[in-house]
This record gives sequence, structure tokens and C-alpha cells, in this order.
Amino acid sequence: MNLKNLNKILEKEPDFRKKQIEKLIYQKAIEDWNNATELPLNLRKELSEKTSLKIKAKLVKSKDAEKALIRLNDNYQTETVLMKHNKGNTVCVSSQVGCALGCKFCATAKIGLKRNLETEEILEQVLLFKRNYKIRNVVFMGMGEPFLNYENVLSVIKIINSKNAFNIGARRISISTAGIVEGIEKLSNEKLKINLAISLHAGNNKLRERLMPISKKYPLELVLKTVNTYIKKTKRKVMFEYALMKNVNDSLKDAKELSKIMNHPLYMVNLIKYNDTKEFKAPSKERIKEFKDFLKNQGINTTERYRFGRDIWAGCGQLCLKK
Repeated sequence: MNLKNLNKILEKEPDFRKKQIEKLIYQKAIEDWNNATELPLNLRKELSEKTSLKIKAKLVKSKDAEKALIRLNDNYQTETVLMKHNKGNTVCVSSQVGCALGCKFCATAKIGLKRNLETEEILEQVLLFKRNYKIRNVVFMGMGEPFLNYENVLSVIKIINSKNAFNIGARRISISTAGIVEGIEKLSNEKLKINLAISLHAGNNKLRERLMPISKKYPLELVLKTVNTYIKKTKRKVMFEYALMKNVNDSLKDAKELSKIMNHPLYMVNLIKYNDTKEFKAPSKERIKEFKDFLKNQGINTTERYRFGRDIWAGCGQLCLKK
């Protein structure tokens, strides 16, 4: 899409026109300005010429997910995933082309960081699926680190939440970070009731640094201290994502270490069965159950995430693994 000229075009239009056009783009999810018959013909023509609504995307579908590979104007590509479930559809969006953090278990890390995504490039990921599905939730858990593209991500969240745009409630919007402390601090002052998730994957610094090099800059103690300040300010529960990898972080010793740092009434551990890559494999069901049961027996609020789209390489850590 190209909406950069939109505000300039609307400068000469009456005030109500902006809201009208926002609803056409984000609520009615039109794909062609010629279908916006409530607009004057000359305005439709100008919008068609200067603000394209076309999204170049290759779609791959499975029974529980749909992955879109979106080609951007500079020929870079990004990926987004629609996850289908009984309680409604969730769009998992990317915030960057690639990622700079180098997490060892994530396929996106292998391509490095190309650039941040612009606001409209993030928005079109949601809009692409909105044109065919009812969207209930949006999660910033795709390619990239959202807090390293903070301003664009926050502007997108405000549009997603806006009554004139997607009108998705703040509690149905989640943002996941590898532990960028400055981003967590900024978010705590935004007065937004969105959900915060921390990509954790280890209960000690030594292992976490091996899996996630960013932990050298932001050790667990600092991340947890910042999260606790966030909780005091917002009174919001925080989710900690933990991808279980065979013989890496799935032992009872690992569970014991994790339980010691997760003993907080507003912490929630979300266990994820790892999606296999060449370097790492998923543990057995029995091993996962043992790990999960131990945490629960210690009084840790623990859930296990259902894995969407593994057959189309759309699962956690798989984006950019296969096209």
C-alpha cells in the first residue's frame, strides 16, 4: 500500500472525510477506491492515482493458519500469519525485515536486520487478513524486535485500537519483546492496556546468553526488575514465553530454576513446544508434561500454547525458514 499522500489529499476536504476514509480502509477493508461509491468521483480518481490499496502477497494456507509473504516497495519481504481458532482469529505481525538480536533458535535471526517496517507496512499485514476474515486479536510476535521499532509499532497499535479504524480492544493486542528494557519502560508510561510478553526461554543468565545474545546487555535480573516496575505502574499481568527445546532447557533442573524467578502473582509462564529446526528439536510430550506439572505444583501460573501453522512453516521461530 501507499498511504503517505493521504493526509495531503485530505487537506482540502471537509473534516468528516478523514473519518469516512479511515472506516473505508480499515473497517470495510476496501481493496479499490472505485468501490468507495460514497466518495465523490474526482476524489476516488485522485486516491486511486496517488494512494494505492494494493498489497502484493503470496499466501500459503493450512487447516489452522494462513501465512502471507508480503513484497514491499523496495523488494524486501516480510511475513505475517493468521491463526484460526474457535475464539476468533489472531494476526501475528512483523515489525522489522529480519532481526538484529541473533537468537539461536529463531530462523529470522539468520537473515539479520535489513530495516524497520514503516507504519503502513505493519498495518497492511493486519489489513490483508481483515479483507477476508474477522480479526479478534493482534500480536506483535512475528519477525523483528518490536521495541527496536518503537514509534512505528506504537502508532500502529493506536490505529488498531481506534474506533474509526480496526476498533480492536487494547486487551486483545499483545507485544512481545526479548527484554529491551528501554521499551518496557516506555510502554509502562503509555497508559495503554495492551498485553506485554517477555521472550524468556531460560531460567539463568548463562543459558539465556547462549540462546539469546541480547541477554548479555539485558541480564535477567535487570529485565525482571524492569518488568516489576511495569507491573506496579500498570497493574497488568505479564506473560513469559518459554520455548521448550530438547536437552537444552527442558530438564527438571531447568524447571526448578524457572520456578524460582517466576514466583509472582502477576507473572504467567507460556510454554511453547519448539518447532524443529536443524539445530534444535522439540522434547517429548511426556517431558513437556513433567516440566509443566512441576511449575504448576510450585504454584506458577502456567499455560501451554497451541502450535499453529507448523506444516506451512508459520510457527514460532520458523518465519523466514521456508518461503
